[in-house]
Amino acid sequence: MKPLIAKAAVCLLLIVCAAADAPAQTRTRRSTPQRRRTPAQASSRLDQTRFNAQRLELAALSKDLTRFLYLYGRLSKDLELTAAQQGSADAAGQAKAGLIRSIGDMRDRLDQLEGRFRFEEGLRTQYQTLQGVSASADRAAQQAAANLYDQAGRTLLEVANKLTDVLLEMQ
Repeated sequence: MKPLIAKAAVCLLLIVCAAADAPAQTRTRRSTPQRRRTPAQASSRLDQTRFNAQRLELAALSKDLTRFLYLYGRLSKDLELTAAQQGSADAAGQAKAGLIRSIGDMRDRLDQLEGRFRFEEGLRTQYQTLQGVSASADRAAQQAAANLYDQAGRTLLEVANKLTDVLLEMQ
């Protein structure tokens, strides 16, 4: 009888073990196993992140320049009118100084952007289109200082067009 009890105990143990393993075997596996990223894939994602960051910065600068051009048009008209009037030279001088300072600030931002595009891998083609925008903004500041407001506005408009061209290249 002892061998019979031992065999029954082994059979019972096998049945319990089989019943415990059964739910694990009925689970479905994921259709695609997760793969580890290779270092090349991780770095390309990082490059894409940098690329997107540069594109967003360029878009923000383009929006700011467009907004500035809108305000510049109105301000330059007012400066032309007040320059013709006597007695308002002080107010016109202050407005002109503020305008030139604002163009200089825009030039500095464009120069920083140009530098980042110049030294960032993968943006060399865009840099060639962007190259010279800070010099153009500097030229616009000089034109505004010489009371050539219309020419300065046209120069800044060319800068805005270049920024838009670079954004289109980055799509």
